[in-house]
Amino acid sequence: MGMTNAVAGDKWTEIKITVPVKDIDAAGSIANMVVPYGIYIEDYSALEEETMQIAHIDLIEENLLKKDRTKGIIHIYINPDENPMEATSFLKERLDSIGIENEIELDDCLTEDWQNNWKQYYHAMPIGKKLLIRPLWEEDYDADGRVVLNIEPGLAFGTGSHPTTKLCLETLEDYVNENSTVLDIGCGSGILSIAALLLGAKSAFGVDIDSLAVKTAVANANENGFGEPEFTAVKGDLSDNVSGKFNLVVANIVADVIMEFNKQVGEYLSDDGVYITGGIIENREEDVLNSFRANGFEPVKRAENNGWLVFVLKKVN
Repeated sequence: MGMTNAVAGDKWTEIKITVPVKDIDAAGSIANMVVPYGIYIEDYSALEEETMQIAHIDLIEENLLKKDRTKGIIHIYINPDENPMEATSFLKERLDSIGIENEIELDDCLTEDWQNNWKQYYHAMPIGKKLLIRPLWEEDYDADGRVVLNIEPGLAFGTGSHPTTKLCLETLEDYVNENSTVLDIGCGSGILSIAALLLGAKSAFGVDIDSLAVKTAVANANENGFGEPEFTAVKGDLSDNVSGKFNLVVANIVADVIMEFNKQVGEYLSDDGVYITGGIIENREEDVLNSFRANGFEPVKRAENNGWLVFVLKKVN
């Protein structure tokens, strides 16, 4: 588990994710995005069959037979320097977005307790060349000439500390200018939209299937001095709620959802526009690249951080 290097006394957090057995592989790959060093999966669905092959069935321990075999449990361990709350919100948001029923438990503590423990994990953080991400409670910070993005790190994923968010923010810096009109698909906390506006974009439009995310994004945008018409966020999916063309589209989600969006994004991207995608884990790279090509996009840049990938794409003319 990579846990041996934890110093005695440091507290690792165990997160248990219970999902239907049929979804265990998909949920497992989402869990692997949170921790690169291995996960442990309990899946009793084939218990009797497997035991039958090696021994007489009544040798199975009674308590194992009582386990719910329609569900599997994925265990992941968060090391003491990382924020278990962010991992939990990431898992919940990703599993919900692809319709996997899930129950998430943290160690012995309830999620509510962790919500109050955010603060010890979260500090002002310089990103790229121009931005500083600052949690609202941190009064004592030095912006050092950077543009400050104020954010209430909450349950809607996107606090800037996750490698994929960092990568997207750094990539945005190179592509945003005063003519940028941004479409932020799966906007979460609104962090990418707000960063684009702070970097000088003309407008940003966020869309997310989660109403909490939309509410959070609007509040975070207000906190940074942006409201309509510069920033708008709506709940729902692309085809219902978005119209017109944008010259910068960002989607920091997860490979399977990005491959779905690839079929539609072309309609919303101007011909010379730029499409930035993140949330892609390395072992999905080939699938995602094939999907880009099949939908008329070519990668012009690939960036990588901790096994996470971000691509910058243009339309093939």
